Amino acid sequence: MSDSGQSPGQGSRMLNVPSQSFPAPSSQQRVASGGRSKVPLKQGRSLMDWIRLSKSGKDLTGLKGRLIDVTEEELKKHNKKEDCWICIRGFVYNVSSYMEFHPGGEDELMRAAGSDGTDLFDQVHRWVNYESMLKECLVGRMAVKPAIPKDYREEKRVLNGLLPKSQMTDISTKEGPISPSYDWFQTDSLVTIVIYTKQKDIHLDSIIIDHQNDSFRAETIIKDYSYLIHIGLSHEVQEDFSVRVVENVGKIEIVLKKTENISWKCLGRPLEKHNSLIPKKDTGLYYRKCQLISKEDVTHDTKLFCLMLPPSTHLQVPIGQHVYLKLTITGTEIVKPYTPVFDSLLSEFKEPVLPNNKYIYFLIKIYTAGLFTPELDHLQIGDFVPVSNPEGNFKLSKLQEVEDLFLLAAGTGFTPMVKILKYALINVPSLRKVKLMFFNKTEDDIIWRSQLEKLAFEDKRFDVEYVLSAPTSEWKGKQGHISPALLSEFLNRSSEKSKVLLCICGPTPFTEQGIKEDLSIHKFWHPHDSQNQSPPVPRLLHDLNFSKDEIHNFTA
Repeated sequence: MSDSGQSPGQGSRMLNVPSQSFPAPSSQQRVASGGRSKVPLKQGRSLMDWIRLSKSGKDLTGLKGRLIDVTEEELKKHNKKEDCWICIRGFVYNVSSYMEFHPGGEDELMRAAGSDGTDLFDQVHRWVNYESMLKECLVGRMAVKPAIPKDYREEKRVLNGLLPKSQMTDISTKEGPISPSYDWFQTDSLVTIVIYTKQKDIHLDSIIIDHQNDSFRAETIIKDYSYLIHIGLSHEVQEDFSVRVVENVGKIEIVLKKTENISWKCLGRPLEKHNSLIPKKDTGLYYRKCQLISKEDVTHDTKLFCLMLPPSTHLQVPIGQHVYLKLTITGTEIVKPYTPVFDSLLSEFKEPVLPNNKYIYFLIKIYTAGLFTPELDHLQIGDFVPVSNPEGNFKLSKLQEVEDLFLLAAGTGFTPMVKILKYALINVPSLRKVKLMFFNKTEDDIIWRSQLEKLAFEDKRFDVEYVLSAPTSEWKGKQGHISPALLSEFLNRSSEKSKVLLCICGPTPFTEQGIKEDLSIHKFWHPHDSQNQSPPVPRLLHDLNFSKDEIHNFTA
């Protein structure tokens, strides 16, 4: 089964068992808005230890390989730590053996013991690849009463070559955006698909297009919803296509080039979830295979990876959002979130050889004792890595009319700041100053130090300060961890009423206690960075008179 796209579950013993390559969003990371902290695991309870156990042949379900239909009454009986069953999206897992391996701790799993934990799972870490991680723990599926089949017989009239539009899925027009629609037309050599979003806040990064064989997939992000056009095209088209967005009316035009100059009688046949509008939180992640073009050293343990999108894909990751990279390690899919960056803070440092919209760059720290990043580092130029659709809820509107922009970053928590910094300096006319306080362990850990200093020299609105937790005796700059003294000096507004935004990203102790106790805020992602741990600073930013609307937290 291919890693590209969404893979349906495979049948097994009369049960619809999710296959191992189901592309659910997956990561050990905690959910941004859930506020969950990781729990230190006992020795021998790492992710790799769990993978070894799950592949050892040991019966982890207690059913000797049988799969059963589980009634609600039966599920409720298994609600103890030593006998814990949990239902996720209709499938029941015996997680008793997994308790000690769970990064969030046993107590968190027990919150869903003997019950349907889908909602809790979605709140805390909906991208965890449970289908793969808990494959050997699958007890069966929930027994449900047979549903009355829906009458799908429709009047066979043709609308622009397609059957009549399907009902919008799980959406009330009162709750979501106005229902979008689409149309198509053709010339001798071109086919143009037009999507009418009926929203003004639509940009090129709002639309994601993947064309593989005859399958054409266009997903448009409209506020917090996903509108999907998914069609099996009736004729072949060339790989390359163009996309145009008319922002003031929210119209998207996708122009395909015909392989043969013949007239199409219809656009094609509807595929799974075609013409559906559903909440984005309810959509799975869609992957496409991207090719590793280059990787270069940035620091002693951080590298810049360049991945190339397929020629038949249009994907621009919005500023402040992340994607997931997926690798199969010892037969288990592992997925991690990373925030794309530019190839350089300063364009003159490296002239782009090819159009930037075909390349995605990542600054990734290689953990030698880790599981995912060493495998990523071992990839050869030309190898492929599945990359997901973007996730995240940072809005560029947060930067509108900002006068003072403060960036707090620790280690690879610097990555979300790269695009925000560059965008603000170029596109925010009200901006008076941008200040970056960059926390690291040593001088050798500072990412793109020379570029940061050159940028500060060339643009007087920008200033950068480094704080080291383990400096050498020669270090003359600031040292220590995040603290009231450091921040009270750093976070000076240009005027009492100036409009400010503070972005923060780093390992959990760096951000969590200082903010979440009093401020209900959004979070950005970066991979965990254990070398830059900082003591918690309760209510720190709150005490410095920053409101929740003035802070955006990207956290691990």
